[in-house]
Amino acid sequence: WNLPSSKKICRPGEQKHLKELPSLQWMHLAVVACGNRLEETLIMLKSAVLFSYRKLKFHIFAEDSLKPEFEKKLREWPSSYTKKFDYNLYPIAFSVGNAQEWKKLFKPCAAQRLFLPVILKDVDSLLYVDTDVLFLRPIDDIWRFLKEFNSTQLAAMAPEHEIPKIGWYSRFARHPYYGTTGVNSGVMLMNLTRIRNTQFKNSMIPAGLMWEEMLYPLYQKYKNYITWGDQDLLNIIFYFNPECLYVFPCQWNYRPDHCMYGSNCKGAEEEGISVLHGNRGVYHDDKQPTFKALYEVIRDFPFEDNLFQSLYYPLQSKFLDTVHTLCGRIPQVFLKQIEKTMKKVYENRVIVHMGANYRY
Repeated sequence: WNLPSSKKICRPGEQKHLKELPSLQWMHLAVVACGNRLEETLIMLKSAVLFSYRKLKFHIFAEDSLKPEFEKKLREWPSSYTKKFDYNLYPIAFSVGNAQEWKKLFKPCAAQRLFLPVILKDVDSLLYVDTDVLFLRPIDDIWRFLKEFNSTQLAAMAPEHEIPKIGWYSRFARHPYYGTTGVNSGVMLMNLTRIRNTQFKNSMIPAGLMWEEMLYPLYQKYKNYITWGDQDLLNIIFYFNPECLYVFPCQWNYRPDHCMYGSNCKGAEEEGISVLHGNRGVYHDDKQPTFKALYEVIRDFPFEDNLFQSLYYPLQSKFLDTVHTLCGRIPQVFLKQIEKTMKKVYENRVIVHMGANYRY
């Protein structure tokens, strides 16, 4: 979205030019990978490619030691899938403040996401996800939220919790946070153009600050009060600028907290999980076998196989072993959306295949 040079948020009338911008033909997906997150990141990217329709551009920020591995693994994917995406690899870089301080904030390199508007200057809009995210439906569907933004909204996130009395921020936070429960930044849709061109209200000076010039002073002011690093900084930013945030429902960032104390995400109960977020390391231990089951089935799925035979049916059988857990008692929540997604993908392939047969 082209913005006027006066650095104001774009007016609603300008949004009708959305389809004319060539960069919007691509859906942009960003992820930051450090340490032992290579496999997790590749499985997340695999889930994105398996189910999406429009072309994807991956922006992968990674430590130097991981770059050759990413290139090697992505080259091994079959051509029927590699033609669906393009990717760029970037070094971990922080444009303001102390790089070592930023790198150690909460998880290794997680603070990189705060700098995406500054680094990706040619990208208009972007979906950022943590490495431990899995897409259970096309990214095209979450991308559509961009068109629902009003004239002041420039980012979208889901609430950190659905129930304030058991939410982390509402009980323990020592800093300002958005709304009644805070927001979780593991799935974050951003209009980077608007972020770059907006002056943000803040608690440091009476005037507004641009995104890049606000980050380090904000960190300096609150660094002794934050627990979850960059997510806390984002909560502080949107506490002072609530009109800038679009809040999407919990099924777009579904975490163990939504079922481990009993089911509390109504949207997921109604339409199934759209985006799974396996935080707390649940893909790699046995505490939440439902989350682990989805991760392992997508990891082990051979790209060219039948989705139902090699993905959905193994998933169903794995779920039978999870019924002793609170999350495992609601298999329909985990399976409803991915089944619907696979039916659409399968129908799409059959139609394309039949069309090809009719043409020749």
